[in-house]
Amino acid sequence: MEKGDEGYGEWEELVAAALLGTDRRRGGGGGPTGSPEALLDAAAVHAVRRRAGLRPAAAHPRPAPAPRDPRPAPPQAAGRRLAQLLAGRSGAVNGGGRRGTAPDLTELLPQWLAAAARHGYRSPNALVPALLDAARARTDLRQQALALAGPRGLWLARMNPDWRFALRGGAGAGELPDVTDRVGVERLWQEGLFAERVALLGAVRAHEAAAAPRLLSTTWATERAEDRLMFLDSLRVGLSEGDEPFLEAALGDRSRNVRATAAELLSALPTSALAGRMAERALACVGPEGVTPPAECDAGMLRDGVVKRPPAGRGERAWWLGQLVEAAPLSCWRERFGGLGPAEIVALPVATGDGWTEELHAAWCRAAVRQRDALWSRALLGPASAPPAAGPGTASLAERAKLLETLPDAERAQWVAEFIRAHGLSEAFQLLGVCVVPWAGALGRAVVDALDTARDAGSYPWSFSGVMGLAERCLDPAEADRLEALTAAAQDLPDAAPGAAAYWAEAFQRLVATLRLRAAMLAELA
Repeated sequence: MEKGDEGYGEWEELVAAALLGTDRRRGGGGGPTGSPEALLDAAAVHAVRRRAGLRPAAAHPRPAPAPRDPRPAPPQAAGRRLAQLLAGRSGAVNGGGRRGTAPDLTELLPQWLAAAARHGYRSPNALVPALLDAARARTDLRQQALALAGPRGLWLARMNPDWRFALRGGAGAGELPDVTDRVGVERLWQEGLFAERVALLGAVRAHEAAAAPRLLSTTWATERAEDRLMFLDSLRVGLSEGDEPFLEAALGDRSRNVRATAAELLSALPTSALAGRMAERALACVGPEGVTPPAECDAGMLRDGVVKRPPAGRGERAWWLGQLVEAAPLSCWRERFGGLGPAEIVALPVATGDGWTEELHAAWCRAAVRQRDALWSRALLGPASAPPAAGPGTASLAERAKLLETLPDAERAQWVAEFIRAHGLSEAFQLLGVCVVPWAGALGRAVVDALDTARDAGSYPWSFSGVMGLAERCLDPAEADRLEALTAAAQDLPDAAPGAAAYWAEAFQRLVATLRLRAAMLAELA
């Protein structure tokens, strides 16, 4: 209500009376008089009058319809299963803190999403909001959930601040122009949302690898540092010598993280100029005669991605040495060591007594992972049956897991199966995490046999809950019938923890139930 409006003067009288008090302010001409109750009654009347007198605001324009998603929806049974998994309804944890025998549905959601992607399905329309909520709550689901939500998910994300994260993800973008449509590609690259630009860059890269850095160079100088880093990281897919000029220029970027990523990518190209410079430096430090780490970190090393300051607890010279060796092409060491192969080089007592062997082998491990060199990975892993502490390259299970990822799937599973048969499950968790799902038959049998052996030995059951959870998600569902015999409860052994037998039986019952549920999920999607 503004000055000049009918009733404005009466409202002013009400406000003045409320501020001064009804006993000090006596109105005339119909103004508020008497008790506070009369004032409140008058205020109520005028409040309703004021609200009724407001002019309605102009309506916002109706949003455009969601873009069409050409993918088919999953079968009805699979859609109902997705709704169940998104709701996360699982068996309740009992009073003893145990999970019970019901499968954990939240842990099966990633597998459902992956299987749906393989079939080329989109999300049922009614479940897109729940998918966006799941992607917001769990970053491990984000890429798969946004891909399933598709353009409708991106359309909804523009209308809800809680889902804005989807607009900066790498999935969920709308329809992309044909990569041969130069005008359309340039327009979307200049004007699109970040998610659309990431998807466009990936499509361009898949069509013509060399076109991706050309597209990046058109806007590189004006991109934000975090965006430059993500765009640069996307070049890992299809990395080739053709990317070297762009990456070499990025070594002078104003962002330290961008410079480091460019150097890492260049070192993964054994023929790059940076790899050659790193090889020259590394060969000057390491040879059959011993190890002499660099005495300083010069300007050239800094430009090529060497970080000068070591983390706490690391010596400077050891830190610099490791960075040089991991960035040098592994092919350079054969000639330096007189034609020896990786296994022979790793077995040499290099620099014994100088304290550099462990640093050198750890750097070779990182180089093998970066350059995806299976031959060096095998040499550094050694036989699976050897004690981890006596491994030729590294005793670190985290580094061994990374080395395993460079091996073919079947060889990787076989190595881990042999490791479990020789050493049990206590140190195998990280190694199992890099094996392809579902686990190969030999690996699955090794895991189940080790669990059964642990039960028979009266082992403390809760220490194997992590491996049991992995088995629920990773064993071949076809193994369910074979595992049925393990679900029977047995008597506790004299030296076992109280209730251990019941726990083991319950865990195996849950494992079988989960495998059967996974089999049903796959059948519904098919």
